[in-house]
Amino acid sequence: MTRRLAYVSVAVFIALAVTSLALAQGRAGGGARGGGAAEANAPTPRMPDGHPDISGTWGGGGGGGREFEVDAQGNSTDIFPSRRCAPSQVKCSEYTNQSYDGEFTARMQANRPLYKPQYWDKIQYLDMNTNKEDPIFACQPLGVPRVGPPARILQTANDVVFLYAAGGASTQPAEYRIIPTDGRKFDPVRSQDVYFYGLSVGHWDGDTLVIESIAFNDLTWLDKGGLFHSDKMKVTERFTREGSTMAYDVIVDDPEVLIEPWHMTPRRLRLNTSPDAFLPEGLPCKDYDHDNMVTQIRH
Repeated sequence: MTRRLAYVSVAVFIALAVTSLALAQGRAGGGARGGGAAEANAPTPRMPDGHPDISGTWGGGGGGGREFEVDAQGNSTDIFPSRRCAPSQVKCSEYTNQSYDGEFTARMQANRPLYKPQYWDKIQYLDMNTNKEDPIFACQPLGVPRVGPPARILQTANDVVFLYAAGGASTQPAEYRIIPTDGRKFDPVRSQDVYFYGLSVGHWDGDTLVIESIAFNDLTWLDKGGLFHSDKMKVTERFTREGSTMAYDVIVDDPEVLIEPWHMTPRRLRLNTSPDAFLPEGLPCKDYDHDNMVTQIRH
């Protein structure tokens, strides 16, 4: 009888769990789908020249969207999960603020750039040595396209200003881009320089803002997992606003190291209408080597 009661209790618990999950999905997933349709069907605001107005705070607008813990005194701490456990590793369940190694070789994402065969050894080395080789640990900016879509956009008749929320070790302070949208060509002189975020110009293709960027240095990664690029890279970003949502689409063309252009997984952004939405300032980048300096020579 006790065993039967235990089985019934377990069954009831599972049923309640399934019901709760369904309700949660209805509030989140189903609601998001319904809300997404309603947001897309909302009127798209337009500028006086007729182009869609993509101004606004897109996404959380409160800083990063990472998980965090709050202690008894109300102090919040970002959670960076530990790297995956291997048989030789210990304390893998703790938060050690480490990045993931083996992203590429572990096939964490199905949509990845295809590198030429002569670069396979390099991509695997960078991937397996992320904690040593990832540029963000040397206080480098994330760069394009790794920085992702802007958290806030300011639009005028002739340009757009992209503001990016602080992204951790790589942004000090949060980054920005000012991009002309009047259809001009690349400046022939500035095109010979190199930049972390590239030299960018924009133009309108119907209701889609198309931004092309060239003149990159080769110091950043496309994404974690050792996804490097050359200084011949070209990035094309597309922003299409539909009501209170916006499609963000990116293609990376780097014939120097890639077999074919990489079409990144498109993202759909939601307009944050909260009056309290804000962009947090970036934390200062930590120089972990400072205590090891033994001379006054600047480096």
